[in-house]
Amino acid sequence: MRRSTRYSLLLALGLIAALIVAIILRKAAPPEAARLLPESDAIIYVNLKPLRLATHFDRSPVTRAPEYQKFIEATGIVPERDLDSTAFALHRMDDPNGPNGPVGYSEVFEGRFDGQRLSRYLDSIATARETYASHTVYTVPVTDGSVTRPLRIAQLGYDSIAASNMPTAEQIHSILDRHRSAASPFSGSSLLSARYRDVPLLSSAWGIGHIGLPFSDRGYITIFGLQLPLPEDTTFVASLRYTGTLRLRIEEISPTEADAARAAQNLSTLIHLFQSIQQVRPRNQSDAALIEMISSLRMEQHKDRAVLTATVPTELLQQLANATTPSTSGIQLPETPAVEPR
Repeated sequence: MRRSTRYSLLLALGLIAALIVAIILRKAAPPEAARLLPESDAIIYVNLKPLRLATHFDRSPVTRAPEYQKFIEATGIVPERDLDSTAFALHRMDDPNGPNGPVGYSEVFEGRFDGQRLSRYLDSIATARETYASHTVYTVPVTDGSVTRPLRIAQLGYDSIAASNMPTAEQIHSILDRHRSAASPFSGSSLLSARYRDVPLLSSAWGIGHIGLPFSDRGYITIFGLQLPLPEDTTFVASLRYTGTLRLRIEEISPTEADAARAAQNLSTLIHLFQSIQQVRPRNQSDAALIEMISSLRMEQHKDRAVLTATVPTELLQQLANATTPSTSGIQLPETPAVEPR
C-alpha cells in the first residue's frame, strides 16, 4: 500500500512539474498571432489591450470613410473596440515599382468577431474563393489610386482573421498551415526563432528584422523627410513596454562592434541636432509631450549594437491614438453595398 501511494505521489508530482514547464514555455513563447506569420523580412506585433487601457482610444469619436463605415455596419466589427492584437509580416518585393510597392504585407488579427456576418460580407464582395486546409480563402480586389491588387482573407477561428496582399496565395496558405500546429510554442518563422529572444520581456509592442522597409527611400531609411545614416536592410529589434513609465527601445544590430560604434556616433549627432532644433522652434501646448519624448532620447553602444532609448509620455500616445483612425489594413475593403445581417 505504501509503495502504491508513493508511486501515485511521484506520478502526481511529475504531472505538476510537466504542467509548470509547459506554462513557462508558453509564457516565454512568442504571441500566437506572430507565430502564425509566414517567412518574411520583418515582423511587427502590437498588443492593443494595454494601449486601449492607457489611452481609451476606443471612446474617442472617429470620422470614417464611407466604404470603411459600410464594412463596420455589415460585419459589426469596430476595430478600435474589437481588435485585441495584430501581427504583421513585411515582405520585400522584388519589383519595388510593382503594384505592391517596395513592401507587401501579411497580417493576423485577434479579437472579437461575428464570424457569420463577416463571412456573408466577404462572400458578397469576393471575386474568387478557394478552400485550403478546411478554410475558405476569399480574394478581394483592392484599389489604391490607379493600382489594383488582390487581397486574400481567411477566418482562422472565432477570434482570429488572416490576410495577405501578396501576389500569390503562398503566404496565406503558410498562415493556415501554421494554424494547424499553433499549439506548439516553438512554431513560427525563422526570423521569429532567431530574434524573438532579443525582445524585452512584457513588451506590449515590438518589431524585429528589417523594420525600416516601410520607410525605404533609395536604399536608405527616411522618416518625416529625414534620411537616417542607415541602409534599409539594417536589422533592428524595437520594443515598447511599461516599467512604471512607457519605455521605447530600438537596437540596431551591426556586423561588428566597430560598425556599432560608428552607427551610435552618427545617430547621436543626429539626435543632438534634432533636440537643438526642437529647443528653438516655436512651441504650442500640443507639442509638449513630443518635446518631452525627444528630450529623453539617448544613444548608447553595447558591443555589436547601437541602442536608442526614450521615455514615451502617455499624453503622446493619446494624441496619436485620437489623431489616427484605426485601420483594418488589409481588411479595409473597397466600397460595396453593405450586407444586412440576417
